[in-house]
Amino acid sequence: MSQHTISVRLPDDSRAELPAGSTAADLARSIGPGLARAAIAARVDGELRDLDRPLGEGDRVEIVTRADDDPDALYALRHSAAHVLATAVRELHPDAGIGFGPPIEEGFYYDFDVPVPFTPEDLERIEAKMAEVVEADYPFERREVDRKEAEELFGDDPLKLERLAEIPADETISAYRDGPFVDLCRGPHVPTTGEVRHFKLLNAAGAYWRGDERRQMLQRIYGTAFYSEAALDAHLVRLEEARRRDHRRLGQELDLFSIQEDIGPGLICWHPRGARVQLELRRWIEALLDKRGYDFVYTPHVSSEALFDRSGHLQAYAENMYPSMRGEGEKEAYRVKPMNCPAHTLIYAARQRSYRDLPLRLSEIANVYRFERSGTLHGLLRVRMLTMDDGHIFCTPEQVEDEIFTALDLVDEVMNTLGLEYRLDLATRPEKRIGEAAVWDHAEASLRQALDRLGVAYGLDEGGGAFYGPKIDIKFRDAIGREWQGATIQLDFNLPDRFDLEYIGPDNQPHRPVMIHRAIFGTLERFTGVLIEHFAGAFPVWLAPEQIRVLPITDGHAEGAREIVRRLRSAGLRAELDARSDTLSYRIRDGEVMKVPYLLVVGDRELEAGTVAVRAHGAERKQVTLAVEDFMAAAQEKVRRKALNPAL
Repeated sequence: MSQHTISVRLPDDSRAELPAGSTAADLARSIGPGLARAAIAARVDGELRDLDRPLGEGDRVEIVTRADDDPDALYALRHSAAHVLATAVRELHPDAGIGFGPPIEEGFYYDFDVPVPFTPEDLERIEAKMAEVVEADYPFERREVDRKEAEELFGDDPLKLERLAEIPADETISAYRDGPFVDLCRGPHVPTTGEVRHFKLLNAAGAYWRGDERRQMLQRIYGTAFYSEAALDAHLVRLEEARRRDHRRLGQELDLFSIQEDIGPGLICWHPRGARVQLELRRWIEALLDKRGYDFVYTPHVSSEALFDRSGHLQAYAENMYPSMRGEGEKEAYRVKPMNCPAHTLIYAARQRSYRDLPLRLSEIANVYRFERSGTLHGLLRVRMLTMDDGHIFCTPEQVEDEIFTALDLVDEVMNTLGLEYRLDLATRPEKRIGEAAVWDHAEASLRQALDRLGVAYGLDEGGGAFYGPKIDIKFRDAIGREWQGATIQLDFNLPDRFDLEYIGPDNQPHRPVMIHRAIFGTLERFTGVLIEHFAGAFPVWLAPEQIRVLPITDGHAEGAREIVRRLRSAGLRAELDARSDTLSYRIRDGEVMKVPYLLVVGDRELEAGTVAVRAHGAERKQVTLAVEDFMAAAQEKVRRKALNPAL
């Protein structure tokens, strides 16, 4: 190979020879003009880079083109859109401090230090200025700078100087310019601001600098961007639908839960209707676990701090735990528990175990407490008191695969019952972890082997495991296509070792059990919040807090309606009487707003014939007349089958 040329590898393993110093843009042009016009970035040895960065000998290069279904393409576009936003804000507010401006899953944001919060009118002006920046078609120009030059470049912006001070001495410092704006940034970006044509600013909100409530409050502007107008429009429709389904709004409208300032943020008060949903979910999962041979246990909410030191939580998880408590004159410090697993290991260790006792499956639906930063709290989705459907399985190494299959079978039943599509990810060792590398190698290999034997497709989440072991994460999609983190199945060789857990094997010698952590709902708070949004508050009959509402047409029909309610309740159905003096149409409308699955209208004709006029939720004005016994049997069958649709 000449010193004046380089050879790079293409995705099909062929090679391309280019002049030394060539860029990915040069490579795209050498392949064809169509690719050159469509190119916006490149993957070089798996790393996303700007098109105009020089390539090296032997690099594996894949050209990234405009595509709304390519995460890398969207990443580059949205990162660039964030810079276009910052450019516009600096044009309109020259003294604005510049914080972080990353792309996120469905868009981008940028944090600004400004004296007055942004208003909707401000966003309109910023959006218009962004359009000017796009029209100017400024190139994104990358420049590597030394630390002194960077300090001079960002000397008037303390937020950037703070970030600069954190960059390790051996790390390259780069800055990007688009027109009048320069930012401290790793990149990559699309070639010019002209690529950012289809964007929308969504809202502004306060955000603490670095997510720390002790730091200054910045103003965060959220937006999104796509390569096509059609994709942007479709996304905005989904966002509007998501707002309609927001569990915080529906939780208030349907009287399900509240978060009381006098109690504290992130702490949920379940009202009777929401508590009923919780109760039905608990009963369901406990019945499923009972069939699968679980034993139920209860453990204290507060434990000795020494327990969490032994388990490794204090070393790896202390920032998410509440501080220690020590009573006057007490030597021992205590913590409210963030996890149930240390206590469950002690239940296992409470007596000698034989291989004949295994697998031992322990389950506890319990509250645990985690100190989530106030800026991260979000309705039911991020809370400080969590109700976990926690399970821990202690088994022999030979039983691991079968136990994982059993747990995945349980996941499948729950997801299918609720009409949720899902996929699996294998999450491997995180940077912050306990245990030896060899133990992690064995644990990860065991999970891979189980998934491969099961024969299902799965993704790989490098570094996404728990601090004590790798895991299988279940990601599911809701009714409008959003993906959520659901169940998790974690394999743990470390806690049994830390707690010296043993069983006596068939050779009459002590052996170390394997521990499997699993939660099917994850937390009942988060899972309920997701279900509220998935069903838009219209729960299936079996899960609905109020299954049936009986509406007498006049006061004269109230007594007969009350008798129907009594019969329904005797049959195990959750029925309520609405005999208010309001008009029938108003009461029907109220029942629809409260998303009651069945409204039963009762008048002279129905009482004489022993029937009810039934309106199923979602059937609009359509109603059917059924004998009370027939309706009762049909509703019971819907509950028994856990049917998703209330239609009779």
